[in-house]
Amino acid sequence: MPYLPPFIAPTFYTDPAAALQQVRFIYNQQIDHLRDAMQHFVAGDTPPGHVRACYPFVRVHTETLSRATAEEELDRLAYGFVAGAGRFETTLTRPDLYGNYYLEQFRLLLQNHKVPLEVGTSTQPIPVHFSFSEHDHVEGNLSAERRRLMRDVFDLPDLAAMDDGIANGTYNPSPGEPQPLSLFTAPRVDYSLHRLRHYTGTAPEWFQNFVLFTNYQFYIDEFVRMGHEAMADENSEYIAFVEPGNVVTRRKDLPPQDIDALGALPPRLPQMPAYHLLRADHTGITMVNIGVGPANAKNITDHIAVLRPHAWIMLGHCAGLRNTQQLGDYVLAHGYVREDHVLDEELPLWVPIPALAEIQVALEKAVRDVTQLEGPELKGVLRTGTVASTDNRNWELLPDNKPQLRFSQSRAVALDMESATIAANGFRFRVPYGTLLCVSDKPLHGEIKLPGMANHFYRERVDQHLRIGIRAVELLRAQGIDQLHSRKLRSFAEVAFQ
Repeated sequence: MPYLPPFIAPTFYTDPAAALQQVRFIYNQQIDHLRDAMQHFVAGDTPPGHVRACYPFVRVHTETLSRATAEEELDRLAYGFVAGAGRFETTLTRPDLYGNYYLEQFRLLLQNHKVPLEVGTSTQPIPVHFSFSEHDHVEGNLSAERRRLMRDVFDLPDLAAMDDGIANGTYNPSPGEPQPLSLFTAPRVDYSLHRLRHYTGTAPEWFQNFVLFTNYQFYIDEFVRMGHEAMADENSEYIAFVEPGNVVTRRKDLPPQDIDALGALPPRLPQMPAYHLLRADHTGITMVNIGVGPANAKNITDHIAVLRPHAWIMLGHCAGLRNTQQLGDYVLAHGYVREDHVLDEELPLWVPIPALAEIQVALEKAVRDVTQLEGPELKGVLRTGTVASTDNRNWELLPDNKPQLRFSQSRAVALDMESATIAANGFRFRVPYGTLLCVSDKPLHGEIKLPGMANHFYRERVDQHLRIGIRAVELLRAQGIDQLHSRKLRSFAEVAFQ
């Protein structure tokens, strides 16, 4: 017999704030039920039945294909509306983290369809692991025998409820089931939030809406220097800088907060450490060292995608494939050759990954602003072209030269191991993406990385390259997110949530 919290009947709302308040109420009730049962379980008590709590849901019913939005606004809408008549629904989690996001999605649905939102308790169980708070580790006090007993007492994570069929466009509801409202179900979101803690060493709450990826620690070292420099400036637009272990440095004129005392430097860096330069409106910059290889690139973007960032940009090193390129030149990707082999099942190779004009323009202008170059001089250090990404770090050692032939046929101007993966996952998850690389070697032309050359190159270019990336974020932020979240990344029958 399930041991459930008191039932809360579904209710209808025409006010987005009231709908969000009900989501919070249901979620907190369900989580409190799980946490209370878990505490008793750790103390050795036996619950009166199988402990179950469920996520809240939001649902909308429409009976028409038309929308209430003014005709002149329809062409500008990229999200916030359902694809047609029917019942649309999604489960929700962490309203403390997603409150502003949910509020905006609710507001748009109400505005565009003029039908009430229904909020209630779903039948989707909350795995007990996802009920623990950030600094709650009560399960560590359990004996091995009690841990084995957990699966009989609580709901554990079910991977069958966490696939990416909605995002991949392969999800087909069974007869009678509602259409999805969001790319991600609540269990999928919770799963990724826990993975982000593990891989980046920081809590999801710190992540900002603009994300920079890099494949070299040199960029992180420079970002850390810039972050602390900003914290020493009372006029900085940034309010805090967060490092792995949730170590928080507040801007010098701002008082510490209670949460700051919980941070501690980790004994070792996590696999893909993240650093966060915070703005009060959450539009600051997160930078992640993803390391080398497409598997890491896919892994981290799979999880950051649930945070619904406004954009992510790859800043890294690449092999220049053209003889006219010089070490230190920049490459702005306007197309991608995907030989990473990590997304072939989710996103077939025949799907084109287009360049996004808004990101391209911002990156090119950022190069001009930072280098102070124009016209032919700018073209001398910045080349726009196709970037190829491979999962074979030593492709140049293959005896048949087939990779070299393919890269030549594709007109690729640069080669790395991550950029196409990051762009493809941005396309898949509807996250605007871009790539600006820096040529660090030219293996086809005998210019390979040597210790002395590499050190000089890093000193000369890392600071400038990073400042270009930050400048691009500033430009994107200034132009407004409505320009970013366009219909270019939306499918025929798209979900309503951004």
